[in-house]
Amino acid sequence: MSEEPEADREGGLAHPRRVYDLFGHAEAEAAMARALDSGRMHHAWMITGPKGVGKATLGWRLARRALGAPPAGEGLQTDPADPQCRRLEALSHPDFLLIRRPFNEKTKKLKGEITVEEARRAPGFFSRSASGGHYRVALVDAADDMNTNAANALLKTLEEPPKNGLLILIVNTPGRLLPTIRSRCRRLALRAPSPDETTAWLTQSHGIDAEDAARASALANGAPGRALALAETGAANLKDDIDQALAKLPSLDRGAAARLAANVSKKDGAAFKLILMDFLLAYAQTRARALALGEAGPESAGRWVAAADGLTRLARESEALYLDPKQTIYAAFALLQDAAAPA
Repeated sequence: MSEEPEADREGGLAHPRRVYDLFGHAEAEAAMARALDSGRMHHAWMITGPKGVGKATLGWRLARRALGAPPAGEGLQTDPADPQCRRLEALSHPDFLLIRRPFNEKTKKLKGEITVEEARRAPGFFSRSASGGHYRVALVDAADDMNTNAANALLKTLEEPPKNGLLILIVNTPGRLLPTIRSRCRRLALRAPSPDETTAWLTQSHGIDAEDAARASALANGAPGRALALAETGAANLKDDIDQALAKLPSLDRGAAARLAANVSKKDGAAFKLILMDFLLAYAQTRARALALGEAGPESAGRWVAAADGLTRLARESEALYLDPKQTIYAAFALLQDAAAPA
């Protein structure tokens, strides 16, 4: 019997609760460790950054230590054999709550958003005392997957911080969160290492061929987890098609787009579709950021901001409504063409 898919897992990689190594974020981890060891821990942390950069890995490292797993090295490192770590891996720790997009038993697919029912588990969870005398920890991955009702339900917990309670929010797109949620969290922004650094990590730590590692790192913009997923699925080999399709926008290279659409339609194309949609979203966000910081000013970025918003909606609808993968990719390219078209 196959395992149920997990919304907070990157492709075929190990779930972050089973990952004990963190690459590229020693400074951010040290800040968390200092706060924890000082006894002046903020009740809510918002870890932001691009997908695959290591946000969830860092969040789970903090959760292990906050739940009483003793340090076993630098920063927040713990021993995988420790009983607290084993309970977390099994999702059976009494003082831990994981909130994520749930699995729909009827459709046998993941729901497209974190529902209000999931978020409403938090108040009851935090109303109880920690069994081990440490913290009670809730981790939300990804918090920007919450619908409006879920976000408002979680806000109530943030407005009345529980004693010895710790809320960890993994956030891909902070702008999607309610300002009232953002304002009540301590924000820790993770930035991807350079593609060259990530290439070296892939070759040295995972034994990946240097050329494949370089292509994966470039496609992932240096995000380690995303680069590893790309390298292990072979999706990085399609980077040339992605570059070719986007090279002359608003004119779209139809041949390259067709090859990409064909790949997401294959039996094993679901993971690549998610990666491709994330890449196109990152492309739109990068174009918007470059225009906003340029001489033309923020107003010039409006069309690319709208394209990014459209891609986010399209990705969610594609999952929630089971849209045709090939047509989803063509629709995504159309949004980018519209953004690049002359005003």
